Order: sequence, then C-alpha cells, then structure tokens
Amino acid sequence: MPKTALITGITGQDGSYLAEHLLAQGYEVHGIVRRVALEDPSHRLVRIAPFIDRIHLHSATLENYPSLCEAMRVVKPDEVYHLAAQSFVAESFDDSFSTLSTNINGTHFILSALKAYAPEARMYFAGTSEMFGKVVESPQRETTPFRPRSPYGISKLAGYELVRNYREAYGLFACSGILFNHESPRRGYEFVTRKVTSHAAKIKLGKADRLELGNLDALRDWGHAKDYVVAMHLMLLQDQPDDYVIATGKPHSVRDMVKLAFDRVGLDWEKYVVINPRFVRPAEVDVLKGDPSKAKAQLGWTATTTFEQLVHEMVDSDLAALSR
Repeated sequence: MPKTALITGITGQDGSYLAEHLLAQGYEVHGIVRRVALEDPSHRLVRIAPFIDRIHLHSATLENYPSLCEAMRVVKPDEVYHLAAQSFVAESFDDSFSTLSTNINGTHFILSALKAYAPEARMYFAGTSEMFGKVVESPQRETTPFRPRSPYGISKLAGYELVRNYREAYGLFACSGILFNHESPRRGYEFVTRKVTSHAAKIKLGKADRLELGNLDALRDWGHAKDYVVAMHLMLLQDQPDDYVIATGKPHSVRDMVKLAFDRVGLDWEKYVVINPRFVRPAEVDVLKGDPSKAKAQLGWTATTTFEQLVHEMVDSDLAALSR
C-alpha cells in the first residue's frame, strides 16, 4: 500500500511542488482546499492543474475545525504537511487580526484534529525565518532566540510552539521546518521576488515603465522552493521528530536580485527602479542568513539551486508567460 499524505495549502507554491515530489515517490496525495477554489479551478487551482487528476481534494478551511477533523478522519493520512497560512508579511501588518487568527488557530486545529483522528501520523509544520526577526546572532540556527518583528512572524512562532507542545505533551511525531526565503516561478506576484522578476519582464516587453520598491538593502537567504520541499519530506522520514533550519547559508540583498533580473533582460535597473516609502515595513528585518548545518548532517539535505539560477529561471518564466 502506498503512503498517504495530506497537504494544507496544496494550491500554493510549496504545496504544488511538494505534491509533485510526493507523487514521484509513489504517495497517494490528498489536499485541503477552500470550496471557492473547487468552484473556480481555472484560476485558483492553476499550480496543481498539470497533475490534478492524480490527487484527491477535500473542501475544508483553517477557520473551520469540524471540516479539518472530517478531512483527517476520511483520509487517515500517514503524513500531514501543514503549509497553509496567510504568509505575506506586508499584509500581516495591514490585517494583523486575520493573520493571527488564521495562522495560530489553524495550526492548533490541525494539531488537535491530528491527535484525535490520526495520532500515528507524522506532521510537518511550515515555520519561517521571520520568527528570528531582529536577529541576535548570524547566521541563525535552531538554537538562535526568536524576536519576530511582524504579526506574520509572531503567528508562526506561536504555531512553532504549539507543534513543540503537542510533540512533548502528547507524543505526536511533529516537526517544524524553519524555512528561509524560498522562491520560484510559482511565487505569488505580491512577493518582492516575483514583483521584481515580473516587472523586469514587463519593462523589457514595453508593458510597464517602472518598478516601485522599498528597502533595497534588506538581506535575505533565498533558495528554490523545489529544493526546500524535499527537506520537508526528509524530516518525516527520520527516526525521531525534530526541528530544522532550511537555508542556503548565502544571503543577498534586494538590490542584488534587482540587478540580476534586469541584467537578464539587458536593461539598466537604475533607470527603472523607484524607491517608494510605502513599501518599507513598519518594523524592518534587515538581515536573515540561515545555518543549514543540522539539515545537512542529519537529513543529508543541501540546496542545489544557486541564487543566480533562481532569479534567471523566474525572469525567463515571466518573459515567456507575458510574451504569450
């Protein structure tokens, strides 16, 4: 019998790559989606469209505990990957109430449903480097103190502590991946990486004339989402549950990304980029750099995609899509 995996957030960037990876490993893959997604598949299910006939979708939401319990009861998963969240940092400042409610309660609901209906299942929780926030050491590792500086980071830290509590109190096999920034051509347009690559392509094709950004000096440890979902899977294959930093260990500035993207299309970025204070966070996180040593030693995992390869792939994808 193949293993069964249940993924929240299967329609997102990470969820779609993870579903593909698990299908390739011979898993039976189930995903939780909102009913509105099932009613508008051409728009909301676009990332999983190429393999949608090979997966099973269940209507549920993070805000509705009974719906999550029902999905857990029906699927009886061997592995649960909790990726769904309000994950856009800027939006978390604009609407902190829904961010905190969805991310914290949703994680609690998933853990409680797991405990009640699939206590033998192994669970992965999507943590984030934003939990480190105003960092007290660099690079950041599993033992680095957390000081989040956004409602999103705070909500994810609460989820991380809930996972640890359920692991220690109830013996669940529950892991957290402290993932640093990971991108791809499937990233949403609201995120700075996709904003940069799509605007470089638009400007090249004459469909835009400028790119407005905030802090060009912010440093982030960017990797490829396709690499990072492999680490998620590896965590649930270990003998004991644990938490891991997943990163490349090589930070780059937003300015570095902008230059690479515009160089790829043969343009001078300084002629098109405009600084708009509206895009500067109320509480900025200046530097995030991960130490993936533990993941390398215990999981045998390392990032395989370079920063340059990532940016070029995203720009090329946006150029192709916009040209069509």
